[in-house]
Amino acid sequence: MGFTIGGILDMRSGSRRRGRASECTTVAEYTGLWGWDVAPGARAKRSATAGDGPAAAQCSCGAADCPSPGAHALSFAPEVRAGATLDEVTAAWAQVPGAAVLLPVGRSFDVIEVAESAGSIALVRLERMGLPLGPVAATPHGRAMFFVAPGAAAELPALLYRMGWDDAELDLRGLGAGSHITAPPSDLAGRGPMRWLRPPTLDTAGRPPQARLLLGTLAYVCHRSAA
Repeated sequence: MGFTIGGILDMRSGSRRRGRASECTTVAEYTGLWGWDVAPGARAKRSATAGDGPAAAQCSCGAADCPSPGAHALSFAPEVRAGATLDEVTAAWAQVPGAAVLLPVGRSFDVIEVAESAGSIALVRLERMGLPLGPVAATPHGRAMFFVAPGAAAELPALLYRMGWDDAELDLRGLGAGSHITAPPSDLAGRGPMRWLRPPTLDTAGRPPQARLLLGTLAYVCHRSAA
């Protein structure tokens, strides 16, 4: 990969430095340490007096009618592929300084998204049960994103049906191929930074759990939260 795991972890200690070096270190961690592709994303500037809807943010893509300000990949910017070295990342990010760091979904992982309050409860339950867990990210507007094995989003309706949750009104959805999520600590749509509830590890980044192992608990907690 062009650098060692220890070297990447050492670089993280210098992430307090502002500017391009910090951005490149973050991207290199995702590509080199966790083995994920990274897509440069748009950023949004949100007005403090314009409310909280999409119209309240101006997107760096330049489109006045952008439907997802600060929450989409830049169509003109190529992805940085998994395994890219720090030098390769630096060269690529020099073309898009200040871009948000996005992770393409449907390749190394799919995502099951729930309310953060429900997700936090489910996370404690799953850990107590000793079930395998992957990374879990949290958005600045109160959503939790559980990383699961690719293909989960397409299988979600059938899985919920087999578990008897197909008729329930659940605040739960799957994200699969063609979607992107904003990676911590990038800003999401001008609302604030993403963060990790359960950060990736060498064991979990490349081998997220099958959705069926988590889905029963997630569905139960979502149902109880709604009730």
